Amino acid sequence: MVDGLDNVVFVTDDRPEDGSLDLLGLYDGVALTERGTYGFGELPDRIILYREPHLAVVDDEDELRDEIHVTLVHEIAHFYGIDDDQLHELGWA
Repeated sequence: MVDGLDNVVFVTDDRPEDGSLDLLGLYDGVALTERGTYGFGELPDRIILYREPHLAVVDDEDELRDEIHVTLVHEIAHFYGIDDDQLHELGWA
């Protein structure tokens, strides 16, 4: 999954802009399936992980690792054009 990522940065933030604890991660960019002309000079897409929401849904470090893994797979899938319905069918939503 990671080998195909191009022009993507991974960042962390405390919380989403609205301050909620409901969102664990966000893909901010244009999915490969929706790109037309794309290339030189484009700002990188971003995959954002939110620290406080992750901490709110886990009880220990092992659960945190697992939840981060699931969130990363979920957001990287959006980069490849996989939507939430498909992710749910695959067990990653």
